[in-house]
Amino acid sequence: DESEEEPKLKYERLSNGVTEILQKDAASCMTVHEKFLALGTHYGKVYLLDVQGNITQKFDVSPVKINQISLDESGEHMGVCSEDGKVQVFGLYSAEEFHETFDCPIKIVAVHPQFVRSHFKQFVTGGKKLLLYERGWMNRWKPSVLHEGEGNIRNVKWRGHLIAWANNMGVKILDMISKQRITNVPRDDISLRPDMYPCSLCWKDNLTLIIGWGNSVKICSVKERHASEMRDLPNRYVEIVFQFDTEFYISGLAPLCDQLVILSYVKEISEKTEMECCARPRLDIVQPLPESCEEISSDALTVRGFQENECRDYHLEYSEGESLFYIISPRDVVVAKERDQDDHIDWLLEKKKYEEALMAAEISQKTIKKHKILDIGLAYVNHLMEKGEYDLAARKCQKIIGKNIELWEFEVYKFKEIGQLKAISPYLPRRDPVLKPLIYEMVLHEFLESDYEGFSTLIKEWPGDLYNNAIIVQAVVDHLKKDPQNRTLLRTLAELYTYDQRYGRALEIYLTLRHKDVFQLIHKHNLFSSIRDKIVLLMDFDSEKAVDMLLDNEDKISIDRVVEELENRPELQHVYLHKLFKRDHHKGQRYHEKQISLYAEYDRPNLLPFLRDSTHCPLEKALEICQQRNFVEETVYLLSRMGNSRSALKMIMEELHDVDKAIEFAKEQDDGELWEDLILYSIDKPPFITGLLNNIGTHVDPILLIHRIKEGMEIPNLRDSLVKILQDYNLQILLREGCKKILVADSLSLLKKMHRTQMKGVLVDEENICESCLSPILPSDASKSFNVVVFHCRHMFHKECLPMSNTVSSVQFCNICSAKHRGPGSAILDMKK
Repeated sequence: DESEEEPKLKYERLSNGVTEILQKDAASCMTVHEKFLALGTHYGKVYLLDVQGNITQKFDVSPVKINQISLDESGEHMGVCSEDGKVQVFGLYSAEEFHETFDCPIKIVAVHPQFVRSHFKQFVTGGKKLLLYERGWMNRWKPSVLHEGEGNIRNVKWRGHLIAWANNMGVKILDMISKQRITNVPRDDISLRPDMYPCSLCWKDNLTLIIGWGNSVKICSVKERHASEMRDLPNRYVEIVFQFDTEFYISGLAPLCDQLVILSYVKEISEKTEMECCARPRLDIVQPLPESCEEISSDALTVRGFQENECRDYHLEYSEGESLFYIISPRDVVVAKERDQDDHIDWLLEKKKYEEALMAAEISQKTIKKHKILDIGLAYVNHLMEKGEYDLAARKCQKIIGKNIELWEFEVYKFKEIGQLKAISPYLPRRDPVLKPLIYEMVLHEFLESDYEGFSTLIKEWPGDLYNNAIIVQAVVDHLKKDPQNRTLLRTLAELYTYDQRYGRALEIYLTLRHKDVFQLIHKHNLFSSIRDKIVLLMDFDSEKAVDMLLDNEDKISIDRVVEELENRPELQHVYLHKLFKRDHHKGQRYHEKQISLYAEYDRPNLLPFLRDSTHCPLEKALEICQQRNFVEETVYLLSRMGNSRSALKMIMEELHDVDKAIEFAKEQDDGELWEDLILYSIDKPPFITGLLNNIGTHVDPILLIHRIKEGMEIPNLRDSLVKILQDYNLQILLREGCKKILVADSLSLLKKMHRTQMKGVLVDEENICESCLSPILPSDASKSFNVVVFHCRHMFHKECLPMSNTVSSVQFCNICSAKHRGPGSAILDMKK
């Protein structure tokens, strides 16, 4: 059932010696220690058992039923009481022993948890009274009554300094430090016989007591009372923190972290007799809530003789350290354990939840003992294959098998047996590890028989060294005999030839197929020697890529060789030479004459740019071709370039009838004769006159044109043209005036700047020298008078060293700067002292 929840516990019978005991006797009680178990029987025997149920010791205590066994925390001392009133407390490893016989059945005994210590030699017994025995002077045991008068004492649990007991009225707790009772928890359902439905007590820790009675559960917490509330009250009190009812009668309780384990006695109506009968007991795990509980899990237990058992016949004991729970019934002892990760994986595998099991194993791989990740993974793969999910099974192989070559090959053969090699092919390892070549060849043959495209894909994806290339090539060749034009097989064969370094064969196939990888193949394997006679095929396939490749590798295939190969395909020759010219105007200069015809035939838009950019083109040949084909623009350009501007202008006017182009041409040439020719040609054509009037005002005096216009000639838009001429003239005047103002302002600004510069002082110190005599300009004795001439150019002279001027003017100039024809910045600056 997919909706079934995973159980929280797992169960097994306590066998070995226990089985032998219970075949002849019946279990009445049991106590659990972390080191061993102590089992009491109806025939008065006490057996010490190991955790597997093997008998280690046997004690004949009484001829009648053992009611209770108590152990201290060390497991070295045992207390036993029986139905005939006998009480024994003795050391398991010492001679220490206490015997007492009462006149009534003793239902319980509890030794002090620290009984091993000398000052804690105490135990309590319960019959009609709750008696405390303490060893005192001379090793004598002194009894004292802790409680009486409320019926038989039926259960006692001692933890730390607190003793909890149950009688017919309820549950009490005694603080052994203060010797005071600190609470009384009355039982809820007084209609139930306390001997048939006994109270279950369990200490979760030193301060938390769990009470189960009838179908009621209470969890009590022992707390310290605040000093201000003491008065005559005990210093501790008990608070019920959780309280709820169950569906069945409680036979035992045990804690499990913050949850509870409850052993329940169940009655049901028999379908055959329609009478109430005993059903299998239940072990429930519940989460306590303040006034209710949440059921976590519930298991019905099959114990031997459950049909004859009553509520009082069941007991629940537990081992705190290992979370082991023992269900004791007269004929059976069942051990419940918390399920570990191995159990969780077992359950997932049982439910066929393989993926979750695999994930759980991976997470807990360090703690699981029973399972192996690989085994779970292989079981998962088999399960997927059984369900027909072959692709998912193959994908999981990649992760599960990892690098195990033998397992990989085993799984591949399993896929082959069911005809699903295609499913596993994408996931086969291709490196680290690599399987036997036979495995890959087997997969390739499978594809070759049924799926050419898949076969081609594998050849592309798999490295060529995974399989024997020659075998696969032969297989492809055999298939091509049946279908010679199959492009997929041809393309794959070319790839196989490439892997085998038979590049020439591969290139032939690629060129036949016009495959895009042909250029990549040529570059990658440097196959330029193989394509010398295949240039036309390459150009036909992709002229752009072919030309780029040829130009990039002209050191391997020369320009002359390419042009020669393309001689019979001038349109391809043009594509090659055009791109060559775009890259470098000079490399193909010997073919520029040929290119004129090629451009004229196949690419006229680029003819004029070619004529403009080429410096090696024969102009006469170009002019001849252009004139033959009546290419006016190209002819005009060539005429102007050859110096025949007037013929070019005439052609523009007569052939193109484009006054704007004619004017533009005249502007470019800037030749007065051309303007004269243009005016003469236009004088009897009013539209031309309009165009000239609109455009020549800034190049030629418009009066020259206006005087030649015949009287009475009607000129379109004459007024607008004249207005434009006037506006152009005014604009020129304004520009000149503006320039004049700027020039004057700049001159004034520079004059002021020069004046400021020449007004500045010049530093003269000991480092300066006379430019004539090259001695220091300043005398060594500063007290004597001296004369120095300093020019604005920073040249300095002693006055007596400066040559006398021959001019009438008294202004002197620096001889050095005057010789270099420098300007007026050389004016003198006299310095006298």
